[in-house]
Amino acid sequence: MSILTNKCIVLGVSGSIAAYKSPDIVRRLQDLGAEVRVILTQGGAKFITELSLQATSKNKVQNNLWDKEAELSMGHIELAKWADALLIAPASANTIANLAAGKACDLLSSVILASDCPTLIAPAMNQQMYTSNSVQDNLATLVQRGIQIIDPENGVQACGDIGEGRLAESDEIAKQVGLMFQSTKMSGKKVLITLGATIEAIDPVRYLSNHSSGKMGMALADACIEAGAQVTLILGDVSTSISKPSKQIFVTSAEQMYRSVMENINDQTIFIACAAVSDYSVKNPKNHKIKKSDKTLTIELVPTKDILKDVCQLPQKPICIGFAAETQNLLENANNKLKNKGCDAIILNDVSCTDLGFKSDENEVVFIDQKSSIKLAKNSKQKLGRKIIEIISEKFL
Repeated sequence: MSILTNKCIVLGVSGSIAAYKSPDIVRRLQDLGAEVRVILTQGGAKFITELSLQATSKNKVQNNLWDKEAELSMGHIELAKWADALLIAPASANTIANLAAGKACDLLSSVILASDCPTLIAPAMNQQMYTSNSVQDNLATLVQRGIQIIDPENGVQACGDIGEGRLAESDEIAKQVGLMFQSTKMSGKKVLITLGATIEAIDPVRYLSNHSSGKMGMALADACIEAGAQVTLILGDVSTSISKPSKQIFVTSAEQMYRSVMENINDQTIFIACAAVSDYSVKNPKNHKIKKSDKTLTIELVPTKDILKDVCQLPQKPICIGFAAETQNLLENANNKLKNKGCDAIILNDVSCTDLGFKSDENEVVFIDQKSSIKLAKNSKQKLGRKIIEIISEKFL
């Protein structure tokens, strides 16, 4: 999997002659797996056409802060939330000055202010402008705010001058964006993840199950793969695409999932129990379809084995992360589960919300360990997956 797979990159193109290179920057980001959306400033539009950037990015180019249609769907706030990283390449002296001053004078500067994701800028301008005190002071201000500068190159410029100020090569720009998402802590680590719903047969036709789609577990798997981990997936019933660079074991029932986990748990660094495992199975499932009648039907249920608890009790247990899908007394139930299972952390999500959790592409969770709790606000499951893996890396690796 490429280093920017599943990453969403907003590329800002500002007013520099080097803007003609921006379609190639889009291509290089796509080569690394990213989806790219472009913001074209007024100045940038003097050097490159909207159509060129739309054709290469395969997305509508954004250029108007006051676009009513955009505000209904992908305005500056939504665009800021969508991005995993913001890249301005080329970044003109004027754009750099606006960012340093904290202005929101156009769509690009507004998105920068509205976003909390990593931001990179690649300056491109005349060598005398680049070395001026004003530009260097503005760049220093941006660095203090955590913005990464992709240094320009030294060479012949469009105006004929020779010096520092040429836009860095497209490959180098894309590479530096990719490096922001590398995680050495997860590199080479083995991660076992359960995901999806288990199915407990009543008869050959009917079964007991739940609404889990497997999307949250797959988002965690993608985040682990992107961070360099070796991932084993034990999949119940899922309704989402499956990450190919992983070992995949398909199961149906809670008993099958239990056996598969125990057969594969040795040498795992991390175990993430994200599957919605049935708490009960049918004691005596029928071999033939139960025919409807006017009589009351009674089905006897028996408890299933507790996968997470049993893994946590292994002599050589991995780092164990569980999920608590709750509908009431959320924090109390999650903390009780953390204590009773003996795991290292519990990820709490409220599945009573119709727009979150089961089947949804979005979620809102609380990461709870023995010492603290971290609330992760509503966002796409892909972004939450990356954030959860970052937290696990920082706390336990």
